[in-house]
Amino acid sequence: MARTSSWTSTAVVVTGAACALAGAALAAYLLSARRPKKRTKIIEMMDELQKESVHIKDPEHVEKILCQLIEDGKGKLQIISDFDMTLSRFSINGKRCATCHNVLENSSLVPESKKQTLDELRDTYYPIEINAKMTIEEKIPFMMEWWTKAQSTIVACNFRREDLTRAVRESNAMLREGCDWQFHALHEHNVPMLIFSAGIGDVLEEIIKQHSQMYANMRVVSNYMDFNHDGMLVGFKGDLVHTYNKNEGALRNSDYFTTLKERRNIILMGDSMGDLRMADGVPDMQHVLKIGFLNDNIEDRLEKYMDAYDIVLVSDSTMDVPNAILKKIL
Repeated sequence: MARTSSWTSTAVVVTGAACALAGAALAAYLLSARRPKKRTKIIEMMDELQKESVHIKDPEHVEKILCQLIEDGKGKLQIISDFDMTLSRFSINGKRCATCHNVLENSSLVPESKKQTLDELRDTYYPIEINAKMTIEEKIPFMMEWWTKAQSTIVACNFRREDLTRAVRESNAMLREGCDWQFHALHEHNVPMLIFSAGIGDVLEEIIKQHSQMYANMRVVSNYMDFNHDGMLVGFKGDLVHTYNKNEGALRNSDYFTTLKERRNIILMGDSMGDLRMADGVPDMQHVLKIGFLNDNIEDRLEKYMDAYDIVLVSDSTMDVPNAILKKIL
């Protein structure tokens, strides 16, 4: 009987040890399953790219571009950006922020009759601008009509040069969070920044001056006002720049891109399909990272934006993603 009892005790000990080992193995497995996988790619290591607002159709393509931009460094980089609803905010607390045109349209200096005209133009043409079912070619004549009629109405308001400061100060136009850091960093590292805008250049610059600073490395291509010797607005200078002609045509009399021929890497930022053409005049482009801000009509346009832009930021009021990328390069 004593011998049987010894065998039983041994069996219990062995069984207990086996269970303990099995339990330890299970615990180790569960722990490893819960432990976050090691992130080895740049696109995975950037927390800003993990946000729900970030949409990337081809992560491998974006990873490849990011690696090249970082490897080549700031000496080969230039920035090309839209302004309205790209550098400037689309909305705050659910209320639309003013674009360059809105700054003047909503100004207390504009008679009510002119405001009504400008509101009617916006209500007529803005839905066409964001219509996902129309081609760019179909939209262009409507954009030409809108901008031409709006500019004529603005000229009829008898604005003076000094009125712009007041109009911007009265408006709720503002830059995206992070623009001030971005402008300063690009200037500090001598990275050129081209702002391509279908808005009003004088108003655009005033918005930047009131909320940040215009730096020497920044160049603006836009619709600039023409004031007479008395400071009265009498028209607009040069060719019309609208949403869908932001290409080499708007810089055809400029040597801007040729002076930057060594800067063949580009970060392009826009909020419309027309903005994708802003870098068309860059000779011998090598690597272009296209970042699109999708602000409204999201459900209808998201798929098309993901096809066109490398990174799409949905309802994002910050510059977190572009700035995180810049910090890797600068």
